[in-house]
Amino acid sequence: DGLALDLAEKGWTASMREQRFRTPGQLDLRIQTDVDWFDLDGGLDFGGVVAPMPAILEAIASGSTRVELSDGSIGLLPDRTRKEWSLLASLGETKDGTLRFRKSQGWLLDRLLAETPGVSMDSAFLRLRKELEVFDGLGGHREPETFQGSLRSYQREGVGWFEFLRRIALGGCLADDMGLGKTVQVLALLESRRLDGAGPSLVVVPRSLLFHWQDEARKFTPEIKCYVHTGPDRDAKKIADNDLVITTYGTLRRDVFDLRDIPFEYVILDEAQAIKNARSHSAKAARLLNARHRLALSGTPVENHLGELWSLFEFLNPGMLGRARAFKSLVGARGDKALDAAGRARLSAALRPFLLRRTKQQVLPDLPPKVEQILWCEMPEEQAAEYDELRLHYRQALLAGGAGKGKRMEVLTALLRLRQAACHPGLIDEERAAEESAKLEVLLPHIDEIVENGHKALVFSQFTKHLAVVRHHLDEKGITYAYLDGGTRDREAVVRRFREEKDCPLLLMSLKAGGLGLNLVEADYVFLLDPWWNPAAESQAIDRAHRIGRKDVVVAYRLIARGTVEEKVLQLQERKRELAQLVMESDDKALATLSIEDLEALFA
Repeated sequence: DGLALDLAEKGWTASMREQRFRTPGQLDLRIQTDVDWFDLDGGLDFGGVVAPMPAILEAIASGSTRVELSDGSIGLLPDRTRKEWSLLASLGETKDGTLRFRKSQGWLLDRLLAETPGVSMDSAFLRLRKELEVFDGLGGHREPETFQGSLRSYQREGVGWFEFLRRIALGGCLADDMGLGKTVQVLALLESRRLDGAGPSLVVVPRSLLFHWQDEARKFTPEIKCYVHTGPDRDAKKIADNDLVITTYGTLRRDVFDLRDIPFEYVILDEAQAIKNARSHSAKAARLLNARHRLALSGTPVENHLGELWSLFEFLNPGMLGRARAFKSLVGARGDKALDAAGRARLSAALRPFLLRRTKQQVLPDLPPKVEQILWCEMPEEQAAEYDELRLHYRQALLAGGAGKGKRMEVLTALLRLRQAACHPGLIDEERAAEESAKLEVLLPHIDEIVENGHKALVFSQFTKHLAVVRHHLDEKGITYAYLDGGTRDREAVVRRFREEKDCPLLLMSLKAGGLGLNLVEADYVFLLDPWWNPAAESQAIDRAHRIGRKDVVVAYRLIARGTVEEKVLQLQERKRELAQLVMESDDKALATLSIEDLEALFA
């Protein structure tokens, strides 16, 4: 067949044993609209003899490169023709000699056939096509007047994209880079829906992001009634009385049979890579939820992994990518097997309206040189219980005697131990370095995203023991890093490795070793694992990356353990900065000003 196809494509008439071979010409396809689906029927012309669609689909399904024609000749199916038809066949369902597509697949079907001659469409499909073609770019959408803050222009475009999806009743995934404000864009949308009288919306997040969503909602949309549906006292009956309901993937799995009967305006999955495995309990639970509109948030560029898209789109737009087995056999586990580069490009282009990704480089004019954000960390029950036990011990020991000069070292020792306990149990007991902690639960997914997207980051801590804990977990994950502390002899070699080697995305540094004298403009992100509350020292650390000669924006994250001395000092910082400096700097003069009330605030 290969030789016959080569000859026929060069204009020769090929035959064997009086049987003629023909090459395919123009398609003759028709799209007809029904109430709930689109039917694609017709055939493929082979030099005046048309092979009907069922015959072509049957040949492709059996792996054949030929189809028998009505005049006894053989129609040859080139590799490109088979792949194009395989793509259509994998997305649709064969029904009575036609390929049937769901309404959610209208845009996809149109994009896949957009540049294909010989396709006719009925008036209903043409109307849909006209509506979808309105998407010729991102239109800005201003935040409502009740929104506390101003969106940047790319964020307004993101909200405009949400509105486009809502208008055509399809879901999409916002995949902006870290630090570009995915949460804020969603909150602006939800505030608009609240003002329009919409019902409650549900946001599903990893446990580590619960307080982040609460904090952002309180800051930007204070009029939104927010309910956190987690913990032993959660009550699904409270959902109807709120505008925004926040829950975790774990709670969703446990409560799905209660939640699936509630009609939500939006269901939004944050860190949506949690459902990339379609057979996981989280993915199955998410698909059961009842929502008028669906969104997903993820910093991972999902368009690079077509094989993982099925589960995400089955949540966003059920049925859009056809049957799971057929789709995954087509694109392969990593999107690089059965479908060639041209086919992958066509599929990616067809899905592009439902995947919005902006990188820092693309939105540089909109961003300040430095973007700084707090990442709130909620301690798991065991870590929180141990911290409280330590806090009570020091509170009882210290408050009885006041805060006179004789107590100076005892106060500083107590604060040091509480700060260490807020970071990780391994800082109190080295044998526990392999355990999890609130800060690891927040940090490691960010690190994964940085590595996935080819960025570089600096990770600072005052405690080398804390860096040792992080190193242990990075080693387990197989992530490469450079390391610098006060005992490092060849600092230049370490820095050069981080700056020059693409496969070294992280530089871990102690505060004393990395606070001054280094120029690390290659870093896109800075993580301050444990606060030292001296603004000048923090700025010096961040400025290792944000220096003259840098063109990109630096995003700096401070990890703060909720309900610990770290949060207490944050609260005190605004009204008593000298106390904040005291806690981390051992300033004798400031220490003398500590009152009983100050200590009670720190150890409460």
